[in-house]
Amino acid sequence: MKSVLVLGVLFILWLRTDRTEAAGGTQNWAAAVPRLSTVVRRVDRRFLSVAIDAGLAAEEKFMYLLSSPKLRTLARALTPALLRFGGTRQDFMVFTPQKYQLDSGYTAENTCDEKLPRWLEEKLKKDWAKQKLLMMMTDLQRKYKQIKFTENTVDMLHSFANYSGMEMIFGLNALLRTANNSWNSSNAQLLLDYCQSRNYSMSWALGNEPNSFVKKAGIQVDGFQLGQDFIHLREILSKTKLYRDTGLYGPDISQPRGRGTYLLGRFLETGAKALNACTWHHYYVDSKNTSLEDFVDPDVLDSLALKINEVQGIVKQASPGKRVWLGETGSAYGGGAPGLSDTFVAGFMWLDKLGLAAKLGVDLVVRQVLFGAGYYQLIDDNLDPLPDYWLSLLYKRLVGPEVLEIKSAGSKSIRLYLHCANRNSYRSGAVTLMSMNLSNKPATISFPALASSRTVEAFVLESDQPGEEGLRSSLVKLNGDVLKMVDDKTLPDLHGRLLPPSEHLELPAFSLAFFVITDAQAAGCT
Repeated sequence: MKSVLVLGVLFILWLRTDRTEAAGGTQNWAAAVPRLSTVVRRVDRRFLSVAIDAGLAAEEKFMYLLSSPKLRTLARALTPALLRFGGTRQDFMVFTPQKYQLDSGYTAENTCDEKLPRWLEEKLKKDWAKQKLLMMMTDLQRKYKQIKFTENTVDMLHSFANYSGMEMIFGLNALLRTANNSWNSSNAQLLLDYCQSRNYSMSWALGNEPNSFVKKAGIQVDGFQLGQDFIHLREILSKTKLYRDTGLYGPDISQPRGRGTYLLGRFLETGAKALNACTWHHYYVDSKNTSLEDFVDPDVLDSLALKINEVQGIVKQASPGKRVWLGETGSAYGGGAPGLSDTFVAGFMWLDKLGLAAKLGVDLVVRQVLFGAGYYQLIDDNLDPLPDYWLSLLYKRLVGPEVLEIKSAGSKSIRLYLHCANRNSYRSGAVTLMSMNLSNKPATISFPALASSRTVEAFVLESDQPGEEGLRSSLVKLNGDVLKMVDDKTLPDLHGRLLPPSEHLELPAFSLAFFVITDAQAAGCT
């Protein structure tokens, strides 16, 4: 009965839309009816999490960038969150302890808690920009080399995560194999022993995109064996005092198709009981074969739902109730698309992914990356925040973990998602409407729930430049003001704009917005 009533209301609003268009009004309209009484699901409080790519440790000196006050300030603002250390190169990393550190009392943590000298930071940033190009060439050629890392890398990572308030997941090398092709855990044991000796609290993962092992290393590991490898790792962890109850996540397959789907099912047959959550990866498009139009195409955005439903179906059948995480995700695979993945237009894919993943039951999403490899980072090589960083920061401050139902009709270019507002920022009963206008025309949202509301705060994000050219900009405006850091340790105030009473919300062309209805009195948010 309620569904019929909702559809009836939407039909009436749709008729209004037709009349408005016939009268020469807006051509970009949506009608929305929320259900504020019930929370349909709750996601993890760390729902928006981030990654540091393992490639940063390819030369250990670059790990010192993690002691930059600017980078730490930006990371801290995104908590609560997980910090995943992993990626393609994690399966080529070998822990090589330098005993002198323990004997002398010196550790990298002693130095990385100190301020990174400006001259050293500038040199490392320049060198890193060159290193990234070399790594991208390696990715294209698939000629990976073993990476030896010492206690320095581990100390730097832990110090960064600890200072930032993030909880770390360390990705172990799954390509260390025995003669019978089972996982050789001896190197991981060395690392665990060191981390436990330092009392480093962290969770663990094993392997990255195992359905691509043959392509990147010429080694095939079937899902059944990989599951047994995870059981073995869980047994090792259970024998330690510090990690017996820690998190273990995997198998971090790339988005399911063909062999990846089969591998996931076989993996869960043996390894599901070792996991705290099942992880998989998703990117919308190929970085080498994409366009600006893809980033604002509703059909491309909708493709995520198919993949989520496919993975959840496999997990539900093999291990009912097991949480599902997007363990690595971004806009375009292959390192991101330059001039797209690192610009304003990427925000449409990112915000829609956050909204749709939460709506469909994904419990946590790890953005590739916070800083480092590729073009899909939140923070650029100069340690300046990119548009997706500001979008992520607003999400953290305005959006709570409780997902509410919202039904809408109208233009496919208008995307809407509804959550309870973040209760650290707003009182009980407030809701946050996430919205985006993929069109080059302004949009109007009919939202009857606003009729009795007197307080709506708008946070509207636009490029600093108009039109389609602005979509490729690396600068973003919040309510008309360009966002930038005040200094290396200070973020700007992010104030909403109070809207006058109305049943409609307005969205500029090519814009993203959060509308916080502070006096919605949503029963599901109390």
